[in-house]
Amino acid sequence: MSILDKDKYIMYRGKPLVREGNQICYGNMDDKYILFLGIMSTKKVGDKEVPDQVLVQIQSTEDKKVVKFDMKKGLYDAFEYGVIWLETELRKA
Repeated sequence: MSILDKDKYIMYRGKPLVREGNQICYGNMDDKYILFLGIMSTKKVGDKEVPDQVLVQIQSTEDKKVVKFDMKKGLYDAFEYGVIWLETELRKA
């Protein structure tokens, strides 16, 4: 059981989703791996700045070693690929 207070975080598919600045972390720290997204650049769409280039990493929670990474265009694609990669790595663990 995680010591995480689920009322303090946005939950997606039962895992916390936390953003601080241009970094997004998704997953339970009790699991073997987490998803890390780094917004590397943004672009203007209308009057809003939206993520453009996003670094996607699956990291070990034990030693923060990166086990899989890629760059994706747009936050939606980056998050969707990342969630699939995370679920795959957690099943293998």
